[in-house]
Amino acid sequence: MNVIRFSDLCANGQAAGQRVFIRADLNVPQADDGSITEDTRIRASVPCIQMALAAGAAVMVTSHLGRPTEGEFKPEDSLAPVAKRLGELLGREVPLIANWVGSEGNASVAGVTVAPGQVVLLENCRVNKGEKKNDEALARKMAKLCDIYVNDAFGTAHRAEGTTYGIAQFAPIACAGPLLAAEIDAITQALTNPKRPLVAIVAGSKVSTKLTILKSLSKNVDQLIVGGGIANTFMLAAGLKIGKSLAEADLVTEAQAVIEAMKARGAEVPIPTDVVVAKTFAADAVATVKKATDVADDDMILDIGPETAAQLAAQLKQAGTIVWNGPVGVFEFAAFENGTQVIAQAIAESSAFSIAGGGDTLAAIAKYGIEEQVGYISTGGGAFLEILEGKTLPAFEILAKRAAD
Repeated sequence: MNVIRFSDLCANGQAAGQRVFIRADLNVPQADDGSITEDTRIRASVPCIQMALAAGAAVMVTSHLGRPTEGEFKPEDSLAPVAKRLGELLGREVPLIANWVGSEGNASVAGVTVAPGQVVLLENCRVNKGEKKNDEALARKMAKLCDIYVNDAFGTAHRAEGTTYGIAQFAPIACAGPLLAAEIDAITQALTNPKRPLVAIVAGSKVSTKLTILKSLSKNVDQLIVGGGIANTFMLAAGLKIGKSLAEADLVTEAQAVIEAMKARGAEVPIPTDVVVAKTFAADAVATVKKATDVADDDMILDIGPETAAQLAAQLKQAGTIVWNGPVGVFEFAAFENGTQVIAQAIAESSAFSIAGGGDTLAAIAKYGIEEQVGYISTGGGAFLEILEGKTLPAFEILAKRAAD
């Protein structure tokens, strides 16, 4: 995908002295007292801000936080804790500016002038009326604040909002920050021009939430590994009994269609040959390994079995590209984590280019300490899933359009 890259503008000296507006994703989890409990997104946003400062730009950064009511600012909606943490990471004070969408639309807002080499944080953008509906008047006001608009928020790239789409239409220059550019490059490498075999792992509790992803991937991948409740539905589709396991019997026909579509291309959906079952869904439930053909009526399948895990691991080690979304079992429970752990380790040991995304996937990667062995870890949940569905994200679309113009 052809977009203007902020790193190129900085390298060419085009950001020096310019007003740069960065849309970051600083939507971090907070405790009841407002303290930040996990700051990955803030740390991921720092390189873009440092790049802009080093280039001599006057830097404005904004983000959404939580789900505020537009036009009704409340103290709990404030980016104040984020400004404090960002200041610590940058080693400088980061002033927080409220009411920053002024009618004049200049860079001197709320009495604060943003000078080259300085950075300010603009208060929660979703408090502004018209942000979520991408109001044109709001977008034009925001665009007047800057010379260069930078989208570095992949986590919101699937939403056409004022700060993710509208401002990019009207800013003099609209480009991708390093985080967004890295996502574009990784997705392109994994899905547009993959080294084969291309193996996708799609797991989760429900087929219905990922049916469009399964259908989209079935047209492109060489192997589609399913796990969790999704695998149970596919086992039903293959004529196996699954006891009282979580599944969607009404989607068996859809699962069969995916299997047939893959088979027609000479590709496959591997069906588990053994599983780990329990009588109850609990951390202390007794785990029993059974052949996939021997599941009893009162059994719950909570993981793939060791034989299946070993077979899948061998296939992953032969892959050219791996796309991973979802653990294959209830990996939070020690007795049912083997399948996910074996697969995680196989991905880590594979020479394939791997891209992983989704909250549970990131939790598994962290649990098994394989961050350094995964080719690219996506920062966007919903956006990553929409990419797997084959959708063009609004943020990518407008940046590509501006580059073409």
